[in-house]
Amino acid sequence: MVDASIPSVAVPHPSVSRPIHSAALPPRLLHSLGRGNKSVLSLMADADHIYTGGQCQDIGVWDKQTFTLKTSLRGHTGSILALELAEEKGWLFSTSGDSTVRVWSITTFRPVYILNPYLETGAGDLFSLAWNPVTQVIYIGCQNTSLQWQGFCKFQLGRFTREQTGSGTTTPSRKVHKFFDSYPQYTHRPADLQANNLSLSPSLSQDAFGETNSPLNIPVTNVIDSAHFGYVYCMTLIPSTREDTGENVQKQVQNYYLVTGSGDETVKLWRCNPSGLTMIHSFDCQHGAVLSLAASGETIYAGCQDGHVKVLDVETRTLVRSIIVQENVDILSLSIMQSDLYTCSANGHVHRWSSSFDCTASWQAHDGIVLSSVVSHSPDRKSFCLITGANDGFVKVWVVIPKAEDNLSQLREVSPSMSDSDATQGDTMTYALSKFVSIPSVSSNPSHREDCRQAAIWLKKCLNQLGAESALLPTYEAGSPLVLGTFHGTQGKHPKPRILFYGHYDVISAPLEGWATDPFIVSGHNGYLYGRGVTDDKGPIMAVACAAAELLQNRALEVDLVFLIEGEEETGSAGFIDAIKKHKHLIGNINAILLSNSTWISDYPPCITYGLRGVVHSTVEITSGAPELHSGVEGGAAPEPMFDMIRLLATLMSGEGKVAIPGFYKRVRPQTEAEKQLYDVLSKMTQKPGSVLASRWSEPSLTVHNIDVSGPGNSTVIPGKVTAKVSLRIVPDQELESIAQSLLDHFRESFDKFRSPNQLSVSIDHTADWWLGNLDCPWFKALETAVRDEWNVEPLLIREGGSIPSIPYLEKEFGCPALHLPLGQSTDQAHLPNERISLNNLCRGKAVIKRFLSIATNVYAPAE
Repeated sequence: MVDASIPSVAVPHPSVSRPIHSAALPPRLLHSLGRGNKSVLSLMADADHIYTGGQCQDIGVWDKQTFTLKTSLRGHTGSILALELAEEKGWLFSTSGDSTVRVWSITTFRPVYILNPYLETGAGDLFSLAWNPVTQVIYIGCQNTSLQWQGFCKFQLGRFTREQTGSGTTTPSRKVHKFFDSYPQYTHRPADLQANNLSLSPSLSQDAFGETNSPLNIPVTNVIDSAHFGYVYCMTLIPSTREDTGENVQKQVQNYYLVTGSGDETVKLWRCNPSGLTMIHSFDCQHGAVLSLAASGETIYAGCQDGHVKVLDVETRTLVRSIIVQENVDILSLSIMQSDLYTCSANGHVHRWSSSFDCTASWQAHDGIVLSSVVSHSPDRKSFCLITGANDGFVKVWVVIPKAEDNLSQLREVSPSMSDSDATQGDTMTYALSKFVSIPSVSSNPSHREDCRQAAIWLKKCLNQLGAESALLPTYEAGSPLVLGTFHGTQGKHPKPRILFYGHYDVISAPLEGWATDPFIVSGHNGYLYGRGVTDDKGPIMAVACAAAELLQNRALEVDLVFLIEGEEETGSAGFIDAIKKHKHLIGNINAILLSNSTWISDYPPCITYGLRGVVHSTVEITSGAPELHSGVEGGAAPEPMFDMIRLLATLMSGEGKVAIPGFYKRVRPQTEAEKQLYDVLSKMTQKPGSVLASRWSEPSLTVHNIDVSGPGNSTVIPGKVTAKVSLRIVPDQELESIAQSLLDHFRESFDKFRSPNQLSVSIDHTADWWLGNLDCPWFKALETAVRDEWNVEPLLIREGGSIPSIPYLEKEFGCPALHLPLGQSTDQAHLPNERISLNNLCRGKAVIKRFLSIATNVYAPAE
């Protein structure tokens, strides 16, 4: 056991799953702003001001400190539909139902440019805006389903000026508007600026057009017609320029992606190129028009017409989750504050969601439809505020405080590389492991599903920073993705071998009972590291990754090491096989498979595992077809499903303790003399009879795991349904499909003999084949040599009684041998409280991998 006095640093809990408090209070309302009963359609905020746009055709500029109206920006002749900031230029962009985009200075509050879309008013209402701070381009989503854009760098504006002045003519101060500059129909005169139908005051006209020498007209080259098959209601950038704080902070990135949402129920992902936009994916949301968008990291949130928020993963191009906020109530605005998502609905409600998609607060924010929202710093700059606008005419400022346990953004940005500040954390391997373990990627618990995805994202980034090319591969809808990473070795005179390393980033649950320290905070004590996953399987993953990184850094890596890390090994590897088949071309050819997913047989000496048993999991159900009965009333009169279940399970075993399924032992491979000698050696090492080891590793077995009943389960009730879980462990050379079918046949034939009126149902839930390595394989000999050279002792050759479904499949799929190198000791408590791994084992395991990868080059080299 671990000393309970072990010191540990108090850090924010890394799980994105925030506990739901039924009495969670809504944010505090700091202030309300209102100018009549005009709807507030758009909002934006910077460090000093809140900008509001609505039906009143002007833009209100409110002082953040005093909450007073500072000025109004006038010039539009239609409702203000969208606002966007370009803070590095000191600009505010606005779009309107008048089919223009206007650019305002946020220091002088004077107009800078008027931007006319291609086709002028034919573009219709301009619903959405997004500013790219790298390319200096504004993107516009239009009612006519087009996407348009205009650049504002010196080169682009200079080219525009040349094009406009090349003819020697003067461009009018603004373009003719087909409606507002029209004459009465009977005059048959074309529209022109002299019609003067705008009813503008002299000062308004000067403000609107006086300082704009040349309006900008978007050329046809900057247009994608029919970008969607519906209005382009919303757009955002990835990475988000307002992530976490609501402030438009430019990040040090070169590649941006534009995300657009439309009335055609799709979300489209576009690559932002210097020459324009290239569509790279389309998500089908299938729940009404996409009315709002927000992005955080590599996750897109799409608010839909019917009350659903679609959570989309950019890396794997998959739907992660569908959040049902409120059925058939439109989601008109979304905002993100660190790991919290705020959804604004048409019924006036705002909901707060944690990053595990738990609703942590809900409140009536407005007496009307919430149409817009934005997150920004609070006036004192010490916290944050959520600003919402609605058709009740009010803008409300809510104080929102990021919760200490929600440090998902820190996990996303954490770097596994070493820096001076990290020196106290140990070397790269242990530091990265501490970050990896801190993400509670418990695959068996649905509330940790998002933690599993975040663990995959973190590992992908970690491998990339260590020198690998990395990506996420989708498995199935809402499934945890695979992490694919390749460390490319230097090319020698012979073709490079390609070795696949298989592992899993998911872990078993870790209830606090029995743990001396927090299971998701790595703590060191007496040469051991404690934490869930340190030995199964996050520690070995980090050891192998750091081994490859060190060889790569020293230009000594002469193989390609391909990481294939799954996220649902602990729950049966759902979707794994289908994903491998689909993405096999990305993995490439493989010459050998390596894994490290078990422990030694004792604390010393080191071991190499060369065999695993297979498994067949089944469910047996017997029902009476009637509800539960009272034993005092019906006992003895009703045929009870429990009696049938007991009799049926009893047919599985003989009186000698052997499995009684016909033909079960027929193909079991007999023990060889070499194996008997090996068991004798292991028996002396472990002080356990060789027959016990053989029964665990090389003999098949049957287990009844549990029996469950319907109803309350008390002692006076006859259950109407009884369910049992039964498994078989199989060994070489038993045939998996044949054994599974024999189990089903045995249950059915035995039950038929009972002539019971009850009904039997049997299913095979999960299977995994057995695996046996080739001890004479040159790859195995290379691994054996690496272990021997590092530890200066002959490694023990052992088998395991458990199963790893992926290994026999990968061997068959890639047509190459698998090797299993355990790093942990038998006392590591895998799957138990106080899981641990020896720091010495971890470091020397990394050294063994380095030796093996160096030797592997010679294994693959052709004989000369």
